[in-house]
Amino acid sequence: MGKKFTLLLLLMMIPAFLLQAQTDAAPSIFESDKVPQWVKDMRRWEIVAFGSIPFTMLTATFAVDMYRWKTANGMDFSSEGRRYAPWPMKSAGAIVMEKKEQEMVFIIAAGLSVGIAVADQVIYQIKRNRARKRAEALPVGTVIVTKKPWGEETPEEQDNINADDEAVPIIPEPSPEQP
Repeated sequence: MGKKFTLLLLLMMIPAFLLQAQTDAAPSIFESDKVPQWVKDMRRWEIVAFGSIPFTMLTATFAVDMYRWKTANGMDFSSEGRRYAPWPMKSAGAIVMEKKEQEMVFIIAAGLSVGIAVADQVIYQIKRNRARKRAEALPVGTVIVTKKPWGEETPEEQDNINADDEAVPIIPEPSPEQP
């Protein structure tokens, strides 16, 4: 069973190794200055909440299975006792969860996902407010430099470059060789 599962997992990972990384993805509508910040924050919250559901479902299922195992027979490791055990330890003839228990697992997972998204939003807001306060505390007239990767201009910036102006990249001089 373990060898088959490992082989299946490896076969599922092969397409991920064959795909090329996205380097020139189209810009998102949320990267525009026209979109209000609260919309961007809600989008981030949504992505974190729905993205964490698979992990919280796994955690909640494991926790409920552990609770069922403990209450059913005190975590007995015999073949009969492992019928309530969580997935990796289940024996043949395992007792499946009832509908009420499955609903409880989903509610716990959804609550955990919402909690993770809220915690992420709070942390993100605190970081943004600290950066804003730091920028406001600078003396008047201080230039704020934002870092961007070199060579990534928007299509509008590329159109504004005149044909007469040659864009020459600045290449640092090599350091003199030491004897």
